[in-house]
Amino acid sequence: MLAKASPPKAKSQPWLPSLEWLKRYDRQNLGSDLMAGLIVAVMLVPQAMAYAMLAGLPPVIGLYASTLPLIVYALFGSSRQLAVGPVAIVSLLTLSGVSTLAEPGSASFIAYAALLALMVGLMQFVLGMIKAGFITNFLSHAVISGFTSAAALIIGISQLKHLLGIRLESGENVFSVLLATARQLGETNPITLIIGIISIAILVFFKRIKSRFPAPLLVVILSSLAVYLFKLNEQGVGIVGTVPSGFPAFNLPSFSFAGIEALLPIALTISFVSFMESFAVARSIASKEKYKVEANKELVGLGLANVAGSLFSAYPVTGGFSRSAVNYQAGAKTPLASIVTAILVTLTLLFFTPLFYYLPKAVLAAIIMVAVYGLIDVEEPRHLFSIKPIDGWTLILTFAATLILGIDTGILVGAAFSLLVFIWRSAYPHTAELGYLEGEKVFRNLRRYPEAKRYSNALIARIDASLYFANMAFLETRLTNALADRENLKYIILDFSAVNDMDAVALETLENRMDELAKLGIETHLVNVKGPVRDLLLRARWFEKYGDKIRHLSLEHALKTCNLGGL
Repeated sequence: MLAKASPPKAKSQPWLPSLEWLKRYDRQNLGSDLMAGLIVAVMLVPQAMAYAMLAGLPPVIGLYASTLPLIVYALFGSSRQLAVGPVAIVSLLTLSGVSTLAEPGSASFIAYAALLALMVGLMQFVLGMIKAGFITNFLSHAVISGFTSAAALIIGISQLKHLLGIRLESGENVFSVLLATARQLGETNPITLIIGIISIAILVFFKRIKSRFPAPLLVVILSSLAVYLFKLNEQGVGIVGTVPSGFPAFNLPSFSFAGIEALLPIALTISFVSFMESFAVARSIASKEKYKVEANKELVGLGLANVAGSLFSAYPVTGGFSRSAVNYQAGAKTPLASIVTAILVTLTLLFFTPLFYYLPKAVLAAIIMVAVYGLIDVEEPRHLFSIKPIDGWTLILTFAATLILGIDTGILVGAAFSLLVFIWRSAYPHTAELGYLEGEKVFRNLRRYPEAKRYSNALIARIDASLYFANMAFLETRLTNALADRENLKYIILDFSAVNDMDAVALETLENRMDELAKLGIETHLVNVKGPVRDLLLRARWFEKYGDKIRHLSLEHALKTCNLGGL
C-alpha cells in the first residue's frame, strides 16, 4: 500500500533575505551589477559630501554613511535595486533636529547625529520586527507631497550662502533666510557665484540630455582643477579643505536621556518619512521587475543599516529616488550592485580624499539644488483639487506650515490636519435614501436616481460606514429629519451592507432609538447585516428582542415582510 503523501510545507522566509539571491545568483548579471555599482558610486561620492554639508556635518561624514549602511541593507533589505545612502530630506531633518543641541560641524553635533542614526535605526528595526509597517500609512500622500515640496524649497534656499559666497546665520524659517540673503547681496563673491551657476548649468544640461552621465563628478573635477590652477581659494572662494582619509573607527554613540528626549520627535519624523520615501521608490521599481518588496522587511533592512552606520560615525540614511533610478537604469539586477558601490566609496575614503581639498562648496551647493529641484511637485496640488479638494487643502496647509513653522512642525501640522479630516469624515458618514428602479430591479440613491420608486410610508436608508460613538449623533439627526419629512412613516429599513463594525455606544444608541420609534408605531428593520456585526448583535441579545426584524438578507425580503409590494 502506498503511503499517503503529506502536504507540502509552506516555504519559510529566510531571516537573511540575501541568502536567496546569493544562492541563485546568475553570473550573467555580474557585469550589469558591477557597472551599476560603479555608476552609482561615481554619482554618490559628490552627492554624499554635499548632503553631509546640508546636514551641518563635515563632508566626510557623508562618505561614512555611504559604506557599511549600503552593505547591511543589501544583506537584509528586500529590494534588488534600491540605492541607500544620504538623501536631501533626511539631511535637512538632521540639521533641524541636532542644531537645537549643538553647533553644526562641531564634535558634539557629529556625536548627536550618530545618536540620531541609532535611534532611527532602532525604531525602524522594532517596527519591522513587530510587523507594524502599516502605521506609516497614516501619513497621507497629500501630507508627504506638501512636506517634500516645501522641504525642497527650504533646502534650495539654504544653499544660497554657499552659492553666493556669503556668511549667513541659519534663520528660523525660509523667509528670514531670504531677507538676510537680500541684505547681504552686496557681499557676493562673483567668482563663487560664477562657479555655482556654471555647475548648475552643466548639471541641468546632462540631467535633461543624458541622465546617466556622471555630471556631478564632472563638475567636481573641473571646479577643483580651476581652483587649484588659478588659486581661486585665495580670492575668497570657499573650499572643502582637508577631508580625513581612512575608514572610521568603531564608536558606540554616546548618549544621555536628555539628548534622547530632545531628539525623539525628529527621530520619529525621520523614521516615518525616510521609510515612506524609500518604500515608494522600491515598490515602484519592483512592480516593473515583477517581484515584491515587503514593508516590514524594508523596515528591518533600513533599521539595521542605520544602526550599523551609527557605530561608524554616520548619520541617518534611506533609499533615494534619483540614485535608485540611476541604479535601475544602469542595469542593476541584484543588491550586489550596492555592495560594489560601498566598496568603491570605501576605496575613495582610503586613497582619494586628498583630491577633494580644492573642491568649492558652491559646487556641492549646486549639486544639492539641482537634486532637490525635482522634488517640487507643481502638478500634484492641481490633481488633488480636481479630484478631492480637501486633500488639496491638506497639501497646501502642510506646504505652508513647513515653510513658515519649520520642517519638524510642518509635517506634524499636516498629519494632525489629515487626522482631523479623517475623523470629520467618519463622524459624518455618507448615507443614502434608496429607491427602487423597476426596470433594472435594483435599489439606488434617490439623489442620483430621482426616477427611482419612493415608498410613502417607508424610509430605506443605506449607511456607508462603520458605526461608533462619534457618528451616532449624525445618524440620529438623519432619522429625526426623516420623521419630520414623513407624516405617515411606518417603517425604517436600514441597509447595513456597508457597516463593518459597531462599538458598544453605537449599539446602545441605536437600540434606544429603535425602542423610541417603536413607541411611535414605527418599526425599524435591519438588512444585510454582516457576520462580525451579527456576532455583536447576538452577544447584545438583539435577536431575542427584535427577532426577524434584524435578520433580513435582502431589501426585497424586508419590503415583503412589511407588506410593501410593487417589486
